[in-house]
Amino acid sequence: MRVVIAEDSALLRQGIVLLLTEEGIDVVAAVGDGEALLRAVAEHEPDVCVVDVRMPPTFIDEGLRAALVIRSRWPEVGVLVLSQYVEERYAFDLIDNNDNGVGYLLKDRVSDAAEFVDALERVDAGDTVLDPEVVKQLLARSRKRDPLAALTPREREVLTAMAEGRSNAGIAAELVVGAAAVEKYIRSIFTKFGLQPEAGDHRRVLAVLRYLGA
Repeated sequence: MRVVIAEDSALLRQGIVLLLTEEGIDVVAAVGDGEALLRAVAEHEPDVCVVDVRMPPTFIDEGLRAALVIRSRWPEVGVLVLSQYVEERYAFDLIDNNDNGVGYLLKDRVSDAAEFVDALERVDAGDTVLDPEVVKQLLARSRKRDPLAALTPREREVLTAMAEGRSNAGIAAELVVGAAAVEKYIRSIFTKFGLQPEAGDHRRVLAVLRYLGA
């Protein structure tokens, strides 16, 4: 796997480089701002980019805007966004415009090498990877508005697993139920939400997240 890292903190940037290199991942470039990130992607054509949300010059959303450009110009390149805190708007902006090969993790996850590498590999494989805390906060905000009142407890568990990017088989294994039961729960969820099922787990995740962000 070929990776480009974009992180304005030199210390954290070098730490990620060392961590990934020790795990056998080829870090082809490590840069500190959005413009340098776009140049690096054009030059190296990596498999995945690891991108900080806030970078110079304004430290607001340069990283996210660069990530969206990457997904538009180079859709085959996966993007794993890192953030210090759960910033719902950024998560929605990234995921709502893409249906595969994207992720949003809190920077604390970088300290767990195995978890971080697993997230990179999943994004490289085309999965949607969301930090559990991101999913938790999105669902918590949704509960305050009570849009999930029509769902049964089991359907809520299935919905949470879907939002985390689980496939039908993964949901069945996690909840210890049959594949047919998972399909039934998912059909019921979309019926209650008024959403038409689409082909592919990732499109279903996007539909759920768009609903949560409404």
